[in-house]
Amino acid sequence: MLATTALGTIAAVLPAVPAHAAGPAQLVYMTDYASNSLVTYDLSSDSIVGTVPVGTMPGPVAVSPDGSQVWVGNQFGNSVSVVDTTSNTVAVTLPVGRFPSAIAFSPDGAHAYVADNRAGHTGIDVYDTATLTVTATVPVAYTASQLVPTPDGKRLYAAVSGNGTVAVIDTATNTVTTSIPTADNRSIGGLAISPDGAQVYATNANTGTLSVLDVATGTLAASVKVAQSAGTLALSPDGTRAYVTTSMGGFLGVVDTTTATVTGTIPIAGSPNKVLADPDGNHLYVITGTGKMVVIDARTNAVIRATATRANPADMVLAPAAPAVASLAPDHGPTAGGTTVTLTGTHLTGTTAVTFDGTPATAVTVVADSTVTATAPPHAAGTVGVALTAKGRTVPAGQYTYEVPPPVVTALAPDHGPLAGGTTVTITGTDFTGATAVTFGTVPAASFTVDSDTQITATAPAASTVGTVDVTVTTPAGTGPAAHYGYLYPFSGFQAPVDNPPAVNTVHAGRSVPIKFSLGGDRGPGILAPGQPTVQQTDCTTGAAIGSPVPAQTAGGSTLQYDTASDTYTYVWKTAKAWTGTCQTFTLGLNDGTTHTALFRLG
Repeated sequence: MLATTALGTIAAVLPAVPAHAAGPAQLVYMTDYASNSLVTYDLSSDSIVGTVPVGTMPGPVAVSPDGSQVWVGNQFGNSVSVVDTTSNTVAVTLPVGRFPSAIAFSPDGAHAYVADNRAGHTGIDVYDTATLTVTATVPVAYTASQLVPTPDGKRLYAAVSGNGTVAVIDTATNTVTTSIPTADNRSIGGLAISPDGAQVYATNANTGTLSVLDVATGTLAASVKVAQSAGTLALSPDGTRAYVTTSMGGFLGVVDTTTATVTGTIPIAGSPNKVLADPDGNHLYVITGTGKMVVIDARTNAVIRATATRANPADMVLAPAAPAVASLAPDHGPTAGGTTVTLTGTHLTGTTAVTFDGTPATAVTVVADSTVTATAPPHAAGTVGVALTAKGRTVPAGQYTYEVPPPVVTALAPDHGPLAGGTTVTITGTDFTGATAVTFGTVPAASFTVDSDTQITATAPAASTVGTVDVTVTTPAGTGPAAHYGYLYPFSGFQAPVDNPPAVNTVHAGRSVPIKFSLGGDRGPGILAPGQPTVQQTDCTTGAAIGSPVPAQTAGGSTLQYDTASDTYTYVWKTAKAWTGTCQTFTLGLNDGTTHTALFRLG
């Protein structure tokens, strides 16, 4: 086991794993033993897009779940090159045991497993990827040719080529809990786990068979003869098909895992060495001994193309699919934030953050692999970039426009005034900056001043009729909710012989009292509210109402009259003799919503 102190100082030079920008959509990392390098191959352009010198005779290769690191086992250099995929350089070289034969990462990226030979024994070193220290070594009987963790990371399967078994390792205790025999006790070329974790598949190189292992019972469940020899192995994403390379036969065997039978072969010129299955389920990628990359349509088993890579690959691995955001909706919202935005794309599982111009969104939720929702944070007005981070990769997610919301009027003081207008009204609300208009109903304010973003001082315009109108404010962002302003008659107060409150008028019961007042002109018929005027018995001492109001009686059936010369309305109220010795409140209700009262003592 490597001393942990040896790696403590070099761990600091390794870039932080989470920071990584997305690269091309279809990347394959290949170890080229002829040039002692790690080759980055872009399947979308069928070209080499990067080459990094590593150690001597590079063989096994593994990529971290977030795609930020590639570990290369240098089999003649007895080392592992840790390549930073952002800078495309070797960040650190780790000394390991002799002939590193297999490398794998835990699903969470916290650990890396390296199979090698140390001091006369074979084993699997467990690395803490944060500190680059060996935290444990798991002894195995012979060299492990393949390492595959379960999706939950609780177990690690190791193909032990010397005896043809698959060691089952508990990653919590780093111990071998059992070994499952395959169909042959010699070399194992490929290893894979079914999506449900119920089966493990191993290829037996010497007998050309595919061994199907039952995890629950720890036994060999089936053996499928594929060819004279069997090499590497890949499973379709749904686990229904296994693809096996056969270098001696020159084809790719297709096995139906449900029936455990060979259902087809795909001829591959140039000796197929390694096969990978694209997570999209539609493509297979095969590298040949002659350095050709063969792309196969997995739906038809037809070869799409074969391209010379100019490399001599020993091993290859697909880079994790980068998250991609195709759209976000809505793409605009208020500066106050709070809008729920839906991001739609691919490979969004594992999203940990969404940012708007660098500011984190809240309530980030992965709805599905194609959908993420997030709540936009507050921001100044303008268009900003949105970014999404998933599995350590941060990718552009589109643009979002912050808009100043329409103004909202919440209060008016005063909230009423005369028909003639001229009342100075303080308007309170939000987002008033830049106001271009203030209206009372459909009539513009006589004048207005924007005092602040939350206050406007306006002069009410004249109105032709009494009643309530909406007061609105308009800015370039629009016109928002309004508050109500009431236009009232210019009531003069009651005229002689009636005194206004708090005076108490004394009259003889049964007599008629002329109730006179002015509204600043003839307002036409219908100035009284329905059921008005009324009278109500009142406690003379406390002023408390007694009983319910009743319609006021008129003298001789007279009605409300208007006199043009004096600009006076007159209503002749005849007091009731029955109420002698009581106090009465006379109420005049107008159709502008106001009421006016006078108190009478009936003698």
